[in-house]
This record gives sequence, C-alpha cells and structure tokens, in this order.
Amino acid sequence: MRPTVHDIADKAGVSLATVDRVLNDRPGVRGVTRAKVEAAIATLGYVRDVAAANLAKSRVYPLVFILPEGDNPFMRGLEAEVRRAGLHSAVERTRLSVTTVPAFDAAALARAIDVAIAEDVSGIAAVAVDAPEVFAAIERAKAAGIPVVTLVSDLAGSGRDHFVGVDNIAAGRTAGSLMGRFLGNRSGPVAVLAGSMRVRDHGERLEGFLAAMSAMPAARPILPVLEGQDDPALARALISECLAAVPDLAGVYSLGAGNRGLIEALAARPDGALCVIAHELTAETRAALESGRIDAVLNQDAGHEVRSAIRVLRAKADGLPVIAAQERIRLEIFIKDNLPAAPDEDGN
Repeated sequence: MRPTVHDIADKAGVSLATVDRVLNDRPGVRGVTRAKVEAAIATLGYVRDVAAANLAKSRVYPLVFILPEGDNPFMRGLEAEVRRAGLHSAVERTRLSVTTVPAFDAAALARAIDVAIAEDVSGIAAVAVDAPEVFAAIERAKAAGIPVVTLVSDLAGSGRDHFVGVDNIAAGRTAGSLMGRFLGNRSGPVAVLAGSMRVRDHGERLEGFLAAMSAMPAARPILPVLEGQDDPALARALISECLAAVPDLAGVYSLGAGNRGLIEALAARPDGALCVIAHELTAETRAALESGRIDAVLNQDAGHEVRSAIRVLRAKADGLPVIAAQERIRLEIFIKDNLPAAPDEDGN
C-alpha cells in the first residue's frame, strides 16, 4: 500500500499542516522539523502525485505557442488547431495563447521566449530556428523551470524538453526514394526548393533526400538548393527561373512551404512532365495532387502535434513521464489515389 501524508505525519511526529507546508515548500517550518519530515518521506518512499495535487487545487496551465507569421498554410493550420484546442481549455485546465513572429527570425523568436518567461507561463511550444540566440533563450526558460517543446523543427542539443514532429531525415529519405522510383530511367537533374536552411527540419529533410537519391542505381544531378523563404512569390520566381534555365529538369522536391508559388510556376509549363514531391497536405497541394501537378505529398497531422505538445507540456510541468508511443507523430504519404475527404470549414 502506498504511503500517505498521514503516514509521514505519524512517522515525523508532526501535524498534517506541517507536512503540507514541507511538501509545498512553504515557510513557517523550523529547519529541524523540516528535516524530520524529509527524513520520513525518504524512509517511507513517499512519491507525491503532483497531477492529483494540481487537480485538487484547480491549477490552470498557461501554455504559449510561438509560431511563424505569414501565409504558410501549414503554420496557419497549426494556429487553427491551437485555437480549436483552446475551446476545451477550461475542461483540460489549460489556457492557450498564440504568439507569431517573423519566419526564420531567430532574434524575434528569442524575444518571444523571453516574454513568455517573464509572464511565468507553464510551458512553451515553438517552431525553432537553429541559432545561438534561440539556444540561449531556451536555456533561460529551463533555468526558470519552464518546459520547452520544439514543434515541426527540432533543436536537439538545446535545453528543450521534447520534440513534437516527424522524423525529418526519414521524411527526406522517403521523398528521395519516391523521386527515384517515380523518375525511373528518365534523365535530367532534380531541383530542391527549401524555405531556409536556418531551420533544422529543412536541413534534415535535405540530408535524407540526398542520401536516398545517391543510393539509386543511376546517379542523378541535384541542383543547388533554392531558398524561397516560404514566400510564394519568391518561390514562383525561383522555380520559373529554374524551369527556363534547365529545360531537361526531371523533378522538383519542395521541402518547405512555398508550394503555392511552386504550383503557379508549374502551371506555366505546358508539358507537365516533371516529378514533383512536396510536404504538407493543404488545400493547395490537395488540388495540385488532383490535377496531377504534384505526384506525392508527405504530411504530418497538425492537430496531433498540437494535442501532443499540450500533453507533453502538462506532464513536464507536473514532473510526470511522457508516454513516447502516444506522442510519436506519423509521416503520411498521399498520392492522388488515396486522398482523404477534404475537411469542412470547421476542420472536421
């Protein structure tokens, strides 16, 4: 039978009120008395149920999601999922808020993390930029006792507590394997459209893609990465220039979020003989799959990621273990033939 606070009080020869003060680190307990209570806790092997204690106190968890601003459809989908989760926040004892910062702006992200620290939130979920100032801000959150979850793009080696997202190297390998198989013996180089190589998920996807392509039976040139900053207009210009300059282009791998511009550039190519693989199933990529302008889309479930981040941050705030299997985000592969039904206006 698990020891209780009554057992601690009996063992230490003190009142329940004194045990409560020690467990909650409140003042008003003499040093010698505190030592007796702590010794009783150690002897009995008492483990406090933090979650139950917080429930009894009706604790509310203020959690902040820091996301890139702009018209990136996947990021706006994440934001919509956070706001949808916020509708149930009272029941789940969370208070969710969203802060947006310029995409790929490390200084702005670091400032947003510092603001969250100053507001004494219970947890931070952020789409990370791989930069020293972001690492430093995460360390400041850690020093303040605030758990940090990275979303979509990881910062392994930082003080973050957990990463919520797909295995991006595996995602890149999958894209490379699909590209190689779809192209077969067709000749010609492949272009890569990224948002920015300052975010680790784009670098990891590229790493996996190049590894898979290099393992194909026939070597194929991979052109220098085009960085479109997830800006549709810039992505359209870059792909249009590439199509004009490389008439024998065989394929395009879009590992970022400039897909609207990519699709617009592809629409101007009459033959449609390219193999195109992109990330994230949005209204735009869905339509391009249906029309045949895109051959495959690799997707991650934004709703699952938001729910996972909330569960992880609450567990970390309570000092409870994270259930790894529950928080694993699957990589989904969609082609024209297996598209799920389009969501309604409420995202259902």
